[in-house]
Amino acid sequence: MNKDERYFEDYVTGETHVLGDVLVDEKEMMDYARSYDPQDIHTDPEKAAAGPFGGIIASGWYTGGLMMRVYAKNYLSDVSSMASPGIDALAWLAPVRAGDVLTVQVTVTDTRRSKSKPDRGIVKSFIDIINQDGTSVMTVSGVNLISLRNPG
Repeated sequence: MNKDERYFEDYVTGETHVLGDVLVDEKEMMDYARSYDPQDIHTDPEKAAAGPFGGIIASGWYTGGLMMRVYAKNYLSDVSSMASPGIDALAWLAPVRAGDVLTVQVTVTDTRRSKSKPDRGIVKSFIDIINQDGTSVMTVSGVNLISLRNPG
């Protein structure tokens, strides 16, 4: 189903969707770290090489930004996605490095109609970001508010 034809009624608990891949670009990764997460493990090749990861790794927040780019572009519907009240869990499980190819997949874990606002539903999802070796590098348990196609 085209993402822009998807309303609350189309989210099915248990369904998994592979949303696409994103390449971790070294320049973008480093620029992000210098601006928003200037820790040595993200910005200083010499210090990072001597650190616990043996080299530069991406900021977890940058990885989250890459995930969000794929999630928004390939999954969230412009016609029904209303907002997100937050996330229930976030974990960075393995280092991400320049040149990695990350695949974003989402599994719908729960859906329910809003009790207070009859025009929308609440969709809970588990988002898994997996590198080219099949390793989960980040997971997010998120919540989205989604318009109903037929609120009546």
